[in-house]
Amino acid sequence: MTTLSRPPADHSAPRPRGAQALKNWLLFGLQDAKGTHQGPGAVGGDSHHQHPWWQVMCLTGVDYFSTLGYQPAIAALAAGVISPLATLVLVAVTLLGALPVYRRVAGESHRGEGSIAMLERLLPRWSGKLFVLVLLGFAATDFMITMTLSAADATAHLIQNPVAPGWLQGEQVPVTLFLLALLGAVFLRGFKEAVGVAVVLVVLYLGLNAVVVAATLVQVFGHPVAVGGWWTALLTSHGDPLMAVAIALLVFPKLALGLSGFETGVAVMPQVRGDVDDTDDNPAGRIRGTRRMLTTAAVIMSGFLITTSFITVVLIPEQEFQPGGQANGRALAYLAHEYLGVGFGSVYDLSTIAILWFAGASAMAGLLNLVPRYLPRYGMAPGWAKAVRPLVLVFTAVGFLITFLFNADVDAQGGAYATGVLVLMTSAAVAVTLSARRRAQRKRTVGFGAIAVVFVYTTVANIFERPEGIRIAGIFILGIVVISLLSRVGRSFELHATRVHLDRQALEFMSGTLEGPIAIIAHEPLRMSAEAYRDKLASAIEVSHLPLGQEAVFLEVVVDDSSDFETELHVQGVIRHGYRILEVHGPVVPNTIASVLLHIRDVTGLMPHIYFRWTEGNPVINLVKFLFLGEGEIATVTREVLREAVPDVTKRPWVHVG
Repeated sequence: MTTLSRPPADHSAPRPRGAQALKNWLLFGLQDAKGTHQGPGAVGGDSHHQHPWWQVMCLTGVDYFSTLGYQPAIAALAAGVISPLATLVLVAVTLLGALPVYRRVAGESHRGEGSIAMLERLLPRWSGKLFVLVLLGFAATDFMITMTLSAADATAHLIQNPVAPGWLQGEQVPVTLFLLALLGAVFLRGFKEAVGVAVVLVVLYLGLNAVVVAATLVQVFGHPVAVGGWWTALLTSHGDPLMAVAIALLVFPKLALGLSGFETGVAVMPQVRGDVDDTDDNPAGRIRGTRRMLTTAAVIMSGFLITTSFITVVLIPEQEFQPGGQANGRALAYLAHEYLGVGFGSVYDLSTIAILWFAGASAMAGLLNLVPRYLPRYGMAPGWAKAVRPLVLVFTAVGFLITFLFNADVDAQGGAYATGVLVLMTSAAVAVTLSARRRAQRKRTVGFGAIAVVFVYTTVANIFERPEGIRIAGIFILGIVVISLLSRVGRSFELHATRVHLDRQALEFMSGTLEGPIAIIAHEPLRMSAEAYRDKLASAIEVSHLPLGQEAVFLEVVVDDSSDFETELHVQGVIRHGYRILEVHGPVVPNTIASVLLHIRDVTGLMPHIYFRWTEGNPVINLVKFLFLGEGEIATVTREVLREAVPDVTKRPWVHVG
């Protein structure tokens, strides 16, 4: 016997053409929001897709380690001769700040949700949802600029290679757009998770960088005059060593690009293979492996940051870092060509282009996993957002726009990239601080709080220094919030329940009626006195013409969190003052009532009739209450939800209003 995922195609049926064919292609795999088109940042939950921690380190390393392609040049351009000292501060922040924070995040977010989910749990209701949307805006900034900046730097390595054809000169924007289009085309085709490719690229790239660093360090120490020249320039420009250190503390936020990679490392955490006795609630082996992965990556990157910041400012003339210079955006490639020859330099360029392009793939995969993780659960994503291809087209188009606006300039995009990275790291530091405080861990609260202060300072300093980053993030935030709220309004009349459960008492209430219909009276759980139930029953009989011979059941919806969307409903049967009552907790009253009515219809085979009173008050105000508080015009909205859910009026529960 063969099991098919979908029925076999009918070859005699005419194939769809035109707009319908395009729509079918775009929405292919609509229910498979993640998994089918995975990139190097995707998350797979099956145990047979998990890998040793060092392989997953390469998976996140295509983002983290690839920053070596442009970080030394950006650091030299931003901090000048003080770059090595500022880099030491950056390394201290990495090892003593970011690393402890994300080791804690790994322990509390082992499913790969990251710090955003931690803050979501700490901030309830609409405030938490809106805060998450803002963080998603910064995350989108981080991932989108990763794509465009990486593609722009890959272009710089390609065009400035000595053996590159001359017609490529001055064509940074078209080449970058081509790389972005190629990235989008790969994801439109279907890009599966490729840990093996990531391992090869990272090992090759780090190996070539180690050769460059070793060879140039020999040059540095073999020519003490170069080191002396740098030291003289340092003292001349900043007075004395103490003043230089003080200035390094102030300028290190300009080097914040070297902090990227931690959020991606937590996102790919489900890929890490744990112990055989790991459980879903306590995957101790996976957490231990992830912490080892984060620590190893941070130590490797710190070593490269320190050495490369030193050799670049010592060996490369300052003017070469300026726009149009040979080392602009590609300092290590410049050194590879200068001291190891064109052949080795070209191999280094190819490896850099490959890992930078793959870093863009990681960012695209991160976006494709991030959007479906939160927005559909909030009811804040259009239906097509569950499909991969429309999202790929949207993200690629945004990448094109950013490339045009920044003219494919690596330096110009550094501020926006750093802003996204720093805000996410600040949110992680705040999240672990609040977590430690909630668990009464005083020393850790103070320690993580101090780290949070450092990241807040770094973020604010970066925003003032490079305001274009917050502008781009603001555009992303505004777009996400507006689209999300419009989507939530558009989906307000959908059924929200993922599942409905009736307990034994509730089922016994339903079994009392053998032929139907089942009479149900909607009642607000604010008035629970015997008089309130008696008056509501009398009103249903006199005004809504409830048959006298029927034994009605009251239905009460308790609104818990009106910001929730997809929920599981548990209906309890209770007897209060002699009246039979169905009690259910849900986010929105009309949608919850509609879900319960349809479930009763399906379970009993009998048609429910529900009786309402008209809601008093202004209709516009009642609509706003419904959209944001889950209440409002209950009867009218319940009927509309049922109408959209069941087009056939003969199969739709009846709504009576008096």
